[in-house]
Amino acid sequence: MKPASLILVRRRRAFTIPELMVALTIFGFVTIGIIFSHLDGWTMFHITETSISPTTVARQVAGKLTDEIRTCNNTLIGNVKNGVFVALLNGEKQEGNGLAIYPTPSASSYIIYFVNSADQTLRRTTDKTNSTLILAQSITNGVVFRAENHLGQVQTNKLNNRVIHFDFEFYHPRRFKQVADYFKLESSVTRRAE
Repeated sequence: MKPASLILVRRRRAFTIPELMVALTIFGFVTIGIIFSHLDGWTMFHITETSISPTTVARQVAGKLTDEIRTCNNTLIGNVKNGVFVALLNGEKQEGNGLAIYPTPSASSYIIYFVNSADQTLRRTTDKTNSTLILAQSITNGVVFRAENHLGQVQTNKLNNRVIHFDFEFYHPRRFKQVADYFKLESSVTRRAE
């Protein structure tokens, strides 16, 4: 009887070769599944990050631009060529690639937003700096700013109660397993009455 109990004890101490092979196979499948799910999550993170970051930047730019227009003293629509803002005259259709915002009654204090058509960037410059700050990239439309009346018709004069309409069209080419993306941000803002 003693030898039979020794055999039972030995069977409890170790796995048999087939049991060990099955356990290692299951462990291998679980490990491979964890690795592939991690890689898939990493890929999805990068895909959503490339989609979300441009819209976040556009929303922040639109918020800042809206606040500056609402609190300004005056605005002018014009075009920026070779780094120089040229305002449109009365009688001309008030639409262009640049917007000058005058926060105070003084013409020496200004903020200019414009689209640089050479590299398709939206830029901002002020009287306090000699450089421009790139706010957004991949803007495809040339006419970004318009002065409108309350009905949405483009004005041909510089009336005090006009509405500033801006329209940013973004195009992002195919990147990192992501299809090409196009989106548009459009808003109308007017100065607050004093």
